[in-house]
Amino acid sequence: MRAMILAAGLGSRMQPLTRDLPKPLLDVNGISLIEYTINNLRNYGIKEFIINVSYLGEKIKLALESIEGASNIIFLDEPYPFGTGGALLNAKDSLGSAPFILSTSDILFNPDLTKIPDNVETAHLIATKNPDHNKGGDFSLNEESVFINEGFNDYTYSGLSVINPRVLENHVSRDYPFDLWGTILTPLIKSSKVTGHFDDSFWMDVGTPDRLKLARTVLKDQN
Repeated sequence: MRAMILAAGLGSRMQPLTRDLPKPLLDVNGISLIEYTINNLRNYGIKEFIINVSYLGEKIKLALESIEGASNIIFLDEPYPFGTGGALLNAKDSLGSAPFILSTSDILFNPDLTKIPDNVETAHLIATKNPDHNKGGDFSLNEESVFINEGFNDYTYSGLSVINPRVLENHVSRDYPFDLWGTILTPLIKSSKVTGHFDDSFWMDVGTPDRLKLARTVLKDQN
């Protein structure tokens, strides 16, 4: 199974830290966020990576040139951020026809990937506990079936999932940018076509300067 890592965002919430450095390269105790993600996936045997880049993308390419397995990374340039859904559509030819792992590049998460399915009809989401900044959650689970309540939901989408490329077929003529959650996943969830499971591993969305500071403190204390 191959993996795609989303790394083309502007990192607006991280300003001024991302004025000259793309968010995926922000450092957490000696390792960049995107390398943290790559290393975790490699630990479960993932060897092929597709990474979309846009804002300060050349810096991401340069930073990853010297890491182990760099020759197995395909970079896809976006002249402007295509959105999380648009990124997948743009990568359609590189993704192939088999399900792949999708991850954002701004999370610290080391889930047990032996629990993910090798084959999914549409998508399989890994859920995590609702953090303080998302107390209402994103979705709930009935066994492995994903559904969305109008009010409170039990879990937050971790940013890591398994996606079947066939979900892109109905969006091939859509204009960029567009997002994955609202445009692709939500209609599938409402049709009861998305599965998921909860993983209690340490997880943190490093989306703001305050959470980056917290991540550095928490990981330092863990080590």
